[in-house]
Amino acid sequence: MRGIILAAGRGSRLNGTIGDKPKCLLHVGGKTLIDRQIDALRSVGITDVVVVVGCQADVVRRSCGAKITYVENSRFAQTNSLYSLWLARPLLYDGFVVMNCDVLFHPQLLSDLVTSHHEDALLISYQQDEPLGDEEMKIKARRGRVVEIAKTLPTDEADGENVGVIKFGAEGARLLATLLDKRVASGGLRDWAPKAFGDFAQIRPLYTIGTRGYPWTEIDFPEDYERAVRDILPAIDPGQSFFTTDRRRVARERRQFGDRRSNQLGLDRDASMVRHPVARVS
Repeated sequence: MRGIILAAGRGSRLNGTIGDKPKCLLHVGGKTLIDRQIDALRSVGITDVVVVVGCQADVVRRSCGAKITYVENSRFAQTNSLYSLWLARPLLYDGFVVMNCDVLFHPQLLSDLVTSHHEDALLISYQQDEPLGDEEMKIKARRGRVVEIAKTLPTDEADGENVGVIKFGAEGARLLATLLDKRVASGGLRDWAPKAFGDFAQIRPLYTIGTRGYPWTEIDFPEDYERAVRDILPAIDPGQSFFTTDRRRVARERRQFGDRRSNQLGLDRDASMVRHPVARVS
């Protein structure tokens, strides 16, 4: 089984928190998010790791090192996570775990997912007292299976939030690759990867694995980052408290780079006519 990390994005919504660096290189407790994810994969025996790069691809390659396989999304500013995963499709067929690069999570969550007897499953954080907002990728589940997954899912129909870590066995991976092909062919270049996961769940069971209260967070905005270093990291590793260190790093990088916002390029007028590059694997 391979580990696939989707790390092509720029992270513009962090509003200068990491200067002009890619989102996956955000430091939390002295380590980058992507280094933490690679370590988590290796801790459960997944040593074949693929990183889909885009924004400042060479910088990410230098940070992660030579033991990683890289797939480059040269159209990262015009596409989204579904397209990045589609580019990696030749590497999916033996089964894989895929994760978004902006998720900080307790390693036990990945262990729970990988050791589950279900071939195809995702991590879900079941809804508690606070209602889910517009930004959350919401999940409707029945009998432990995904029924629907979308940000637009009405809050009162949602059972929880997608953590952003999903696994597919070999058979499921082949089906997903076909569904990714269809989405891209129909022009869904800016779709989130969960669009294809929702398609999958309509054909083949996609099971839910609860977080069991283990800490995790997705980092999209500056306030998410502060919560990550203030609350989530100490809960993952009680021996570490890096809030002051990371806050100083944020202040230093803001002074150096300023509050830069990336300008997202629009899609070609007719997405269905785009000539898709063959992914460069290195």
